[in-house]
Order: sequence, then C-alpha cells, then structure tokens
Amino acid sequence: MNRYRIFFLILSTFALSTLSAIDDGSPGLEQRDIEALRDWINTKRQVTVKERGGNLSISGEVRAELQSTSETKKGVKQRGNGGAVPGAATRAWDVEVNLMLDYRTDRTWATFKLEFDNNAGIESGTFNRISLERAFFGGRVVNADTYSIDVEIGRRYLVYTFDSRVQFGSFMDGIMFKYDQAFERAGDFYFHGGPFLVNEEIDQYAYVGEFGLLNIGRTGFYSKLSVIDWDTKHTANKERNRAIRFVNIQMIWGYKFVPKKLDKIVTLYAAALANAAAKGTKISRGTKARWAWYAGFSIGELRKQWDWSLDINYQWVQAQAVPDFDGLGIGRGNAAKFGLYSRAPLGNGGPITRKQAVGTGNYKGISIELLYILTSNITVYQAWRQSVNQTSRIGPQFSFKQYEFEIIYGF
Repeated sequence: MNRYRIFFLILSTFALSTLSAIDDGSPGLEQRDIEALRDWINTKRQVTVKERGGNLSISGEVRAELQSTSETKKGVKQRGNGGAVPGAATRAWDVEVNLMLDYRTDRTWATFKLEFDNNAGIESGTFNRISLERAFFGGRVVNADTYSIDVEIGRRYLVYTFDSRVQFGSFMDGIMFKYDQAFERAGDFYFHGGPFLVNEEIDQYAYVGEFGLLNIGRTGFYSKLSVIDWDTKHTANKERNRAIRFVNIQMIWGYKFVPKKLDKIVTLYAAALANAAAKGTKISRGTKARWAWYAGFSIGELRKQWDWSLDINYQWVQAQAVPDFDGLGIGRGNAAKFGLYSRAPLGNGGPITRKQAVGTGNYKGISIELLYILTSNITVYQAWRQSVNQTSRIGPQFSFKQYEFEIIYGF
C-alpha cells in the first residue's frame, strides 16, 4: 500500500469513527471554536470603507518589538558582541507594520496581509523587508442548514488553518477544501485540507489534512487529528531527501471550561506527534528520533479593554520529529542556522556530521505568553521561552533563553 493510500486511510478511518457517534439535526452551523490566543490579532476590529456588491474592510497593526536572547553552543556564546555568529544580536529591536484587507460577498471572499518587518537602528537597521504573508480567495460551494463546503485558493501560513504548537510554520501555496458540520448533541465536526506547492522546478507538492470534533457532546472537550506529507519527491541531493523525509501524524486533545471563581475561559490541551517516514541515519545513531509532544493550559481571551490572557506549555521534540523549515515551537535559537543534515535547511550548504547537527528539533523546554489589552487599540505582549537538548547524543550541547516584549497598536 503506497503512502497516499495510507494517508487517506488514516483520515477516512478517523472520519468514520467520528461520524458513527454523531446525531444529526442541529439548525445552523456554529462558528468553529478557534483558539483565541493564537488568532487574537486576526479578530481585531475592522473598518468598512466601501460597500458595493460586497463589504470591503481594512485593518492594520503598528508594532515595536524587543527580543533579548541568550544562546550558547558547547558553552560558547553565540550572539552579541564577541559572539560566535556575526550579526546575531543579543537584544534585537524590530519595527513592524501589517496591512490587512478583506472583501466579502454573500458566497465569496478574498483576503491579503502585507508584512513590513524591519530591524531597528541607523547602522544595523533594514528598510526594505516586505513579505506577502497571506493572499487567498474563496467561495462557498454548498450552504446547507447544518453543513457547509468551501474552497479557497492562494497563500497562508499552515498554522492559520491547522493547529499545532510545534509544526505548521511554513507557507501553504495551494488549494484548501473545507467541510464543516454542526450536530445537535455530538458537537461540531470539520475537515480542512488540500495540496500545496513545495518546489515548482521539480514539480513537487505536499498534502495536508485535519479532522476535528469540537465541543464534543456539548461538554467543552475537543479532539483534532492532522496528517501532513512532505516526502513526495526525491532528487540526487541526499541531504535534501533526508530534510523532507517527513509524514507527520498529530493528535490533539483539549478541554474548554469556565471556572465559577475565575470567570474566565480556561483551556487544557495536550498533543502527540510522530514522523511516520523517519529512518535511522548516522545523524540519529541508527534510531528513529521521530516523536514529539506538548501539553499546557491557557486562561482568558482578548475581547475588550483590560482583558488579559496567559498561556503556558511544555514541549518535548526529538530531532527527526519536525522539518527544519516547518518548526513553530520554542526551538533552540540556532543563530548559525545549521540544519539537521546540512549546513542550511533543505540540503543546502553541504553535509554535516552528527556532532554539528542542529535543525529545529532535539529540544525540551517551556513557553510562557502573556497578553494584555491596555486600550481599545493598544495591546502589550510578553513571552519567555527556554530550552535545552532533548538528548546529548545528537548535535552540540546548547542552552537557549529568550524574553520578548512587544507593543501593538491595532486599527
């Protein structure tokens, strides 16, 4: 049985097992329960500037950011004055502007986000860093009483649609299919997924899909299963082949509730991930270092002035669990930007030894994020991250600590 049959068999099995426990009949479709801590900035107030056959709205952010980072490798300082990596600052100041535009009719929509993210400073500053972070359009194919089917085409971050604390940090340039259905007692079921481009020069595509059942039995419990297949085409570059040898299967469990004394939404969550395509290599000492897991909790949501939210989670990620180019977790700093199998991600820069191997995995650590709405427009964001080796048998011994402070003006 080939990889793609296995991929769709896993997704189909999860769907059938979910639907077999569901009762139909709920009027209308409740909006998907998206975690507010991750998507809070996307739900900021928008200003309608024109209505002519549809609603056109524009919103934006102006940000001032500080990242204070301590990173050592084999006991050697990596950043700042006298550090091993030239140009890697201990205290990095950024200025950023994001511009978002959305247009919507009854059955269609389009959205884009332009990011202007530059380093601060007269000598160290940059003045030309622009990124098209999001650009897609879509339409509703089916709009039934209890379910809907949508199709979207274009670019987004994978984490914009799919849920994870350790992966989905890459762009998705492709087609997204969405099926959402509400059930009166069982909860809200969905499938989102589709193909997307990896490299047009070699005609390579990857595939991703996520099933979820939210608010199970109207209890606040939820569960999500995702599969992403990067390992779809090999070339003569052996390091690149190893760098994309990832077929990741991730399962998330969570529970949302409101304690009476606290009177704020609390979310408990945990997830496990495995790279089904991992193979034993010289870098991994012949073993399959393919597992990752994380667990944590969040308190509060950002809706109005004086609201705050706190998220704390612990992450444990083996070396072959997440691709170098798709990591989203705490990571390990990696100021020198070494890959797991080569000097640069995706097989570039030549091969490296087991003692040099870094990548985005092989770490364990904690992440703490605190957000506070100071005024109707100003939000303060703070974060603390730290990690060390998951195992000292792969790569150099390291220590990574980072404090981030950001003031965001949204309009």
